[in-house]
Amino acid sequence: MEKYTLSELIVIKNGRDHKDLPNGDYPVFGSGGVMRYINSYLYDKPSVLLPRKGSLSNIQYSDTPFWTVDTLYYTEINEELVSPYYLYRYLRLLDMSRLDSGTGVPSMTFDSYYNINVFLPNIEEQRRAASILQKLDAKIALNRQINDNLEAMAKQLYDYWFVQFDFPNEEGKPYKSSGGAMVWNKKLKREIPSCFEVVNMGKLCDFRNGINYSKDETGNDYQIVNVRNISSSRILLDGEDFDVITVPTSKAENYVLKPDDIIIARSGCPGSTRLLLSSANTLFCGFIICCSPNDSSMRNYLVYCLKQLEGTNATTSGGSILQNVSQDTLKGLHVIVPKKQIIDKFNKTIELIFARMLNCLKESKALTKQRDELLPLLMNGQASVNSD
Repeated sequence: MEKYTLSELIVIKNGRDHKDLPNGDYPVFGSGGVMRYINSYLYDKPSVLLPRKGSLSNIQYSDTPFWTVDTLYYTEINEELVSPYYLYRYLRLLDMSRLDSGTGVPSMTFDSYYNINVFLPNIEEQRRAASILQKLDAKIALNRQINDNLEAMAKQLYDYWFVQFDFPNEEGKPYKSSGGAMVWNKKLKREIPSCFEVVNMGKLCDFRNGINYSKDETGNDYQIVNVRNISSSRILLDGEDFDVITVPTSKAENYVLKPDDIIIARSGCPGSTRLLLSSANTLFCGFIICCSPNDSSMRNYLVYCLKQLEGTNATTSGGSILQNVSQDTLKGLHVIVPKKQIIDKFNKTIELIFARMLNCLKESKALTKQRDELLPLLMNGQASVNSD
C-alpha cells in the first residue's frame, strides 16, 4: 500500500450557478443529489463530487458529463495513480465531519480535503476492486429502478380503476368506458360508479398518534419509525435503519404497529404514507399517525387513497412552523368505497407487485451488506482481487 495525500491524486474545482441555463440532458448535482438537467456541462470525465457545504458525508460520483452547483466541488483525477471509482468508495468510508471548518453550516475547504491521507494498492488492483464494486452498485441501482417502476405501475393501476373508474366489469371490460352506470356525488362534486358509495375515512379506520419518549427512560428495547425513515423511502419500509429506543413495556404496548397498519407523517413530509414490511416489536413516534383499517382487505386501497393526497392542502392544516396533518383532517376525508369483489381483484394484483418489490429490497440489502463488508478489507489490504 502506498501513502498519498489527496492533493497528489486530484485537483478540486468549484461548482457554478446554473439557474440561467436552459433545460437539457446533463445532470446538475447539488449536495443532496441531482437537482435538474441542463444543456451544458462543467466536466465530462469520471469525477468524485465532494461537498463544500451541507451534508459532508454525501460524497457522490459521476462518470458521465455533468454540472455541479457552488455547494459541491468536482474533481479532476490523476487516473495513472488512482481509479476514480475506487477513490470514491475509499472517501465514502471516511468520517469527514472531523474536518469540518464551518462555524454554523458544515463546510469544507480545499485544504481540508487536500490534506487527507490515502493508502492505495497498485493501480491494477484498484481497477479490479473497482470493477467488482461498480457491478454490485449497478445491480443495487437497477433494483431501485425496478421498484420505482413497480410502484409507478401500482399507482397507475389505482388511477385506472378508481380515478378513471375503468376497473373490470363482470365481463372483464373497463367499467366506465364500456358504459357502466355513473351517478353524481354531491360530496365529491363528480360522477362515480352507481355501485360505489362515499363515506368519511373516520368510518373506515381508527387513528392513533405516536409515542413521545425521552432518552433517559428505562425498560425494553423497541424499533421505532420516525419521519426520517418516511422521508428517505418510497411506499415500503423495511425497518433496516430504524432507531432503537428504550421504554417501559406498559407504555410501548399502545404504540406497537400491526401488519395491516398504515403509517402517515404528521409533519416534515406531511401526509406521506407508507407500509411497514415487518411490524414485529416496532413502535411509531409522535410525529406519525397510525391508521388501522377496520377491514384489513381495504388496506392497500386506502394506502393509495391517502397517497393521492400527499403534500396537498386536502391533508394539511397550518402549523406554526411546519404544515401538519391531524387525525381530524384524515377522519374527515371523503373516500369512495368500491364493492368488495373489486377490492379483492385489486389486492391480487397489488400484492404481486409488492412481493416483487420486497424481493428487490431483500436482494439489494444482501448486496449492500456484501459490498460494505468487502469494501474495508479491500481498502486496507486485508483482501485482494485476483484476475479471475
